[in-house]
Amino acid sequence: MKTSMTHLLEKYALSELLEWVDIIFILFEVCVIIFSSWLIARLLRSVITSVENRLANRASGDDVKRIQTLSRVIRYIATVIIVMITLMTVLSGFGVSVAPFLATAGVAGIAVGFGAQSLVKDYFTGFVMLIEDQIRQGDIVEIAGKVGTVEEVTLRYIRLRDYEGVVHFVPNSVITVVTNRTRSYAYSVIDISVAYKENVTHVNEVLKQVALEMRADPELADKILDHLEIAGVEKFADSSIIIRSRMKVMAIHQGFIRREFQARVKVAFEREKISIPYPHFVIDNIPGTNR
Repeated sequence: MKTSMTHLLEKYALSELLEWVDIIFILFEVCVIIFSSWLIARLLRSVITSVENRLANRASGDDVKRIQTLSRVIRYIATVIIVMITLMTVLSGFGVSVAPFLATAGVAGIAVGFGAQSLVKDYFTGFVMLIEDQIRQGDIVEIAGKVGTVEEVTLRYIRLRDYEGVVHFVPNSVITVVTNRTRSYAYSVIDISVAYKENVTHVNEVLKQVALEMRADPELADKILDHLEIAGVEKFADSSIIIRSRMKVMAIHQGFIRREFQARVKVAFEREKISIPYPHFVIDNIPGTNR
């Protein structure tokens, strides 16, 4: 095509336009490369999304979050690779040799690697966490001293939003321990304080009755997985006996179940005349000490 256009221009004595032929074809090739890259990127995103939806339809609730997280990371990696290949191809189209750039990039990469070890560690740690399925989008976790809901998981950082709505960006390199509170099930641990004069056996029966009523509640039944477990007297406090118990619940709901249980226990204690203690002092008047 290029040869045909050159002959056509020479035929009609338009040789002054010949110098523009190379530029026009280079620009045409660049446009084709960019359009092809855009088309491939869009096709890959469509394929990845399709596979993600298909796997998500077959997976359970927990696996769905992992599939979504991995899908987002794969899309990001694919986009970066396509952009890099497109850039090198465009440079080659303009006659720029890519080999020196690759050699320079290799040397620079080594130099930058020593100065950006934490960045490399971020990506490596993020990759390991994704492979080991430690964190998923939507999980409630505690990492690097921050507690919140995972809004985004990348190879570089994890974005958390805490109970107050504050957003925390935690680099993966500083994460040494991951405490995940949303895997399968959790235990709602409840400490109940009663007065020393109360019968512990009677208190335990009341607690069990409250737990049974909660399991019979249609709004709570699907969140509670097992009967209340009473560990017994946990501590002799200054003005009360602390009875510890726990209830197996669906993950994420442990806080809600604990608050609901405590609210119902208060009502039950008032009905059964069981005292909920509060700090108080007993003053003894010893004869002969008054002045």
